[in-house]
Amino acid sequence: MTDFPPSMLILNGKGAGNPELREAITQLRDEGVEIHVRVTWEKGDAARYLDEACESGVATVIAGGGDGTINEVATAIIHCKHSHIPALGLLPLGTANDFATSVGVPDELSKALKLAIAGNATEIDIAQVNDRTCFINMATGGFGTRITSETPEKLKAALGGVSYLIHGLMRMDTLKADRCEIRGEGFYWQGDALVIGIGNGRQAGGGQQLCPEALINDGLLHLRIFTGEELLPALFSTLSRPEENPNLIDGVSSWFEITAPHDITFNLDGEPKTGRDFRIEILPNALRCRLPPGCPLLR
Repeated sequence: MTDFPPSMLILNGKGAGNPELREAITQLRDEGVEIHVRVTWEKGDAARYLDEACESGVATVIAGGGDGTINEVATAIIHCKHSHIPALGLLPLGTANDFATSVGVPDELSKALKLAIAGNATEIDIAQVNDRTCFINMATGGFGTRITSETPEKLKAALGGVSYLIHGLMRMDTLKADRCEIRGEGFYWQGDALVIGIGNGRQAGGGQQLCPEALINDGLLHLRIFTGEELLPALFSTLSRPEENPNLIDGVSSWFEITAPHDITFNLDGEPKTGRDFRIEILPNALRCRLPPGCPLLR
């Protein structure tokens, strides 16, 4: 791999002591691959490191962490003003790793790191919320969002994605729907939503396929609503097959507008955003991402 240009790994601080990652980086460096490592400590670090990568001519910035880290690096790329913009590589080190898993990034860190450096750079879409905040994978709202944001870190570390389901069952006493209106191209719905998923990618919450038909390069967002007219039946029907679910509504559009009479919170790849009015629109072919051959999320 000595012919590949330099890369920069922007690593979430939680993964800095990972011995498997250290070994993988050392092995590639021994083979002559130039990898710069920067560790994030606080919000804004990823954008500063991206500026450094652009100024030094780095070919790839690798987001090392969970979905939130990938989103932070991808958002920094979208807002970057440099003439030279690196491609995005993915190194899954989080609890759920929903986006990296769904696009087919290997679980083994050494293989994932090689893919992040040498994989084919493919143009993909990203979604933007209220003209500023972005997400690369999915925006989720409703009960599922509250559970994802409230699940204790120790539980996530011990059990991974299943921790969200366990914590959700423990918090049944907080179960309530959000009343809202949702508009899109040829789409309108009003009612009580137990769960809302707006996907560029397909899964969230540790492997839950909320938008199973979504593609990351089709210029579209996929919407799935679990309605909450009858809360307990709606919750349990989310565990059945979608074709048997009477509480499910789907939509496809390049944009969606959500309005609510009260504050609601959307989880944007791990970044919560609260408000009463949201406009979510797709930005087609907005960044280049190094993906494996046969990636299932490409058309």
